[in-house]
Amino acid sequence: MGQRAARVLQPAGRSGRGVALLALTRDTSRQDALRSKGIRPLLGDLDQPATLRRLAGIATRVLHLAPPPSTPGLALDPRTMALLQVLRLRSLPFSLVYGSTSGVYGDCQGQWVAESRSVAPATERGLRRVNAERAVRFAGLRASILRIPGIYAPDREGGTPRARLLRGTQVLQADDDVYTNHIHADDLARACVLALWRGKAQRIYHVSDDTQLKMGDYFDLAADLYGLPRPPRIARELAATALPATLLSFMSESRRMRNQRLKTELRLALRYPTVLQGLKE
Repeated sequence: MGQRAARVLQPAGRSGRGVALLALTRDTSRQDALRSKGIRPLLGDLDQPATLRRLAGIATRVLHLAPPPSTPGLALDPRTMALLQVLRLRSLPFSLVYGSTSGVYGDCQGQWVAESRSVAPATERGLRRVNAERAVRFAGLRASILRIPGIYAPDREGGTPRARLLRGTQVLQADDDVYTNHIHADDLARACVLALWRGKAQRIYHVSDDTQLKMGDYFDLAADLYGLPRPPRIARELAATALPATLLSFMSESRRMRNQRLKTELRLALRYPTVLQGLKE
């Protein structure tokens, strides 16, 4: 996602806008690839706070997309805490954008969800994200939080339903099915960049497209596009024993995310307003 956002920004030297891009990486093998795109690599690891000191005072706008560790029983996000601590060492950046998840809402039983809705995470993953959001909002700097649903893109690893359709993984029958939300990776990258400049202070934005589909219907749509068999439908009672726990957790939450702030405040015109358009790419 960082490199997609970089393409949107168009680094200085290519665009002449004077925007210098820096990327934190812990992988030395990625440095040449980043430089080839006009991005200056900074070696550091969010899991090793001592390696982050070079970030202090160097950036005017920060895009933070790293997820929390998936350690069982962990309710905090030490990576976000480490980043905020080092940013406080010198002059604070003008703005910070944090990429969170729609999972902070828990199950909304298919209701429409606005950014003002209270969070109610039902998983450790959601709890860690809520912790990170609060840390960012009260860090003493201008921060915008992007709550992001399922990301897809044909050129993204695991970014389409094709592999799951080929495996024949079941989906819930219509009566048990849940609403799911999506965003194409290119539209997400553009939203991240716009939020760096247009995001309001301590503001939450839903980065979701206009699709209104239940999960099973989404996979049926994809199967028809790919010319593959539609996935088998099963009752929720059978899903509890037939499907992996991670997949089952996504099938336990249903919501439809409103995206008015994305369009009116960030002024993003979605390139792929629906998953049908995005999967046809």
